[in-house]
Amino acid sequence: MPISYPAILELRETGKEYTYTDRETMLYALGVGMGNDPMNTDELPFVYEQDLRALPTLATVVAWGAGVPTDKLGVNYKLVLHGEEKTILHRPMPVAATIVADSGVVEVFDKGEGKGAIIVRQTVLRDKADGEPIATLERTIVARGDGGSGGSIAPTPKPHPTPEREPDKIVDYRTAGNQAAIYRLSGDRNPLHIDPERGKAAGFDGPILHGLCSYGFTCRAVVEAFCDFDPGIVASHQARFSSPVFPGDTLRIKLWKEDDKTISFEAQVPERGKTVIRNGLTVLR
Repeated sequence: MPISYPAILELRETGKEYTYTDRETMLYALGVGMGNDPMNTDELPFVYEQDLRALPTLATVVAWGAGVPTDKLGVNYKLVLHGEEKTILHRPMPVAATIVADSGVVEVFDKGEGKGAIIVRQTVLRDKADGEPIATLERTIVARGDGGSGGSIAPTPKPHPTPEREPDKIVDYRTAGNQAAIYRLSGDRNPLHIDPERGKAAGFDGPILHGLCSYGFTCRAVVEAFCDFDPGIVASHQARFSSPVFPGDTLRIKLWKEDDKTISFEAQVPERGKTVIRNGLTVLR
């Protein structure tokens, strides 16, 4: 079934409830590499229940499974890629909560026959206790096999430009060999990220790291480099995915401080000379 536009914009998944505890908050932090050094007291509050803090990008996993399912979009699932992610924090992420997720399709940009389509989905997470929003997730997928099947012909939004000067800070993180094995316990159990045979069947040398895991590493870098480990300062975090990361790779995250509230970033794997995350933008409060 091809994309049906504009009917696709009416697709909704509302009122789905999820509960997470301090356990999920700490597990997510471990999944993006925090707590590797047991003597690092700056990272300790993210992996220890005493004075626990939640990383902003925890929002991407606490309602895993929420959102309009891909099979309802009318696209060829085998040709779908995760293109971009944006996390908007209406308030700091709580370390534990029961949340309600409301999801829909924001827009479809048709790039034309043979060129694919861009689909933007949105999920709003609200605290069940007071009904107020905690975070809004905007997830963009590239449907490579569905161009010319309907959608807006307006130009897609321009990506945030990466500065053409030397970065103000560079943070290196060596991902662990079991990084994907840990991260998948936060929700995304796609076997592509743990089964060597599934990785090879997809055209890789083995399992690849989740894109949202690399995305979490970039947010961790911003919190470390410019927030003095205070995650509540982050108002939004967004980026484009450009190349896979393998467990064990080094993530070299380059950061530019544009002004008091704007941080640009990108991530590279220096061992392979690949830029894996582009056009990153974090806005601080």
